[in-house]
Amino acid sequence: MPATPAWPPRSAPRLFVPDTLSQEAPVSIAEAQAHYLLRVMRVGVGDTVILCDDQTGEWAAQVTDTGKKALVLTPQHRLREREAVPDFWLCAALLKKDRFDLLLEKGTELGAARIVPVLARRCVADRLNPDRARAHIVEAAEQCARTALPDLTPVTKLDSLLRDWPANRRLFFADEAGGEPARASFAGEPGPAALLTGPEGGWDDAERALIRAHPQARPITLGPRILRGETAAIAATALWMGVAGDWS
Repeated sequence: MPATPAWPPRSAPRLFVPDTLSQEAPVSIAEAQAHYLLRVMRVGVGDTVILCDDQTGEWAAQVTDTGKKALVLTPQHRLREREAVPDFWLCAALLKKDRFDLLLEKGTELGAARIVPVLARRCVADRLNPDRARAHIVEAAEQCARTALPDLTPVTKLDSLLRDWPANRRLFFADEAGGEPARASFAGEPGPAALLTGPEGGWDDAERALIRAHPQARPITLGPRILRGETAAIAATALWMGVAGDWS
């Protein structure tokens, strides 16, 4: 006797939507998302789509109406509550576009609650398209089945970041000049945390001195090798999640 297939199917498309979801409350999907469902995934009336709203969690929805450029999805029942997110901010100096895209993607997958793009003196890039960046975050969350999206802040200058830093949050500073081993530092200071990683050209002496002088800064080393900006951000975020986050 064949096994009963799982419902909803694992192959069901996943989408984040701006609407607050509730049972039997229809949601209209248009433009790019409608094109993806209708033309790429070839969904039709009766098919299942998984919806998330970054508020109430994850829902199994049924396609109840389709048109040439839009469709209607009706949530049937909630599959999961919105996930609990570790209180971890990834503060990363701006990088070249493709490298910062990777950082946004992996920071989202790894579970960062907030991503803060930082402008430093040696940054190759000096701006970030927020809509494009947000789209990368949403796509990464959809692909790895997250039910929560990290908050993406506007680009922040380093001095402004430090001036307005909250007094209750440790700022682990990935410093190529050295510091305490990252694992020991993460384990020794639990609680609200953030990681600060640098640009392609590294921090200059004045920036390093400014960061190290901050009362919440904790200089850390990520080992004996020099890492690219995106590698440092990804590796240190993964290590924090394993030591002080929700991987344990």
